[in-house]
Amino acid sequence: MRHLFALAAAGLALAATSAFAADPVGSYKVEGKNPGNGSTYSGTVKVEKTGGTFRVIWIVGGTRYIGTGIGNKNFIAVSYRSGRDTGLALYGEDGGNWEGVWTYAGGRQLGTETWKRQ
Repeated sequence: MRHLFALAAAGLALAATSAFAADPVGSYKVEGKNPGNGSTYSGTVKVEKTGGTFRVIWIVGGTRYIGTGIGNKNFIAVSYRSGRDTGLALYGEDGGNWEGVWTYAGGRQLGTETWKRQ
């Protein structure tokens, strides 16, 4: 996890000064574990380029979550909202797929998530 946060910090510096060589745009199958109780979930996620940012749309258990991401070929950090819930997710590239951690605003525990390219 420390590696993931260090990667994000380095990526933020690079993203501010250089163009994206590659990015996480695409459609994925998503699998994850919720913070706290560790219950699992699955669904889909779609990442679209929106200028200098990304629009991230998850469909999990019939619920739609929409986020705004920044990043590059190595990482993507996403702030998301669904209803009154907000949160933050951070993903690192893993051979075309993406591995990450996330939490709700004010959270003290992390969930995990994997995006597998479709």
